Amino acid sequence: MIERGDMFASRNSGNPIFKAMAPVLFKFGKSNRVTPELRLSEEFDLSAYGFDARVISLPGHSRGSIGILTSEGDLFVGDLLENTKQPALNSIMDNRAAAQASVEKLKNLNVKLIYPGHGTPFAMDQFQVNAAIASSSVA
Repeated sequence: MIERGDMFASRNSGNPIFKAMAPVLFKFGKSNRVTPELRLSEEFDLSAYGFDARVISLPGHSRGSIGILTSEGDLFVGDLLENTKQPALNSIMDNRAAAQASVEKLKNLNVKLIYPGHGTPFAMDQFQVNAAIASSSVA
């Protein structure tokens, strides 16, 4: 995405109107192209960079979405989760099944506090309670 300056480069087909408007609204384009100096993958250890943390692959919002999990249990989760009204799965997902798998993956990690891309930080157990309530109300 960043090499092409196109936030839709590795996504499934989305809303064509939004796809056409996004470069204007968010100012993505040729001037935003970047060649990464470092490619991160699952379990990449960041301690060599002075950060006691590792990379966790969390696809769903987009294919290459990641989280950063610190040794203390803080998880910087990007756009997989949000907390604008309450802790929840982000409303914009490229692949909902992959997002659900990523959420299941989080349950098996030592996550204490989640820092979402949108909204305020929240405790992992707060998300699990809200997720259980949301799934029971759908059934």
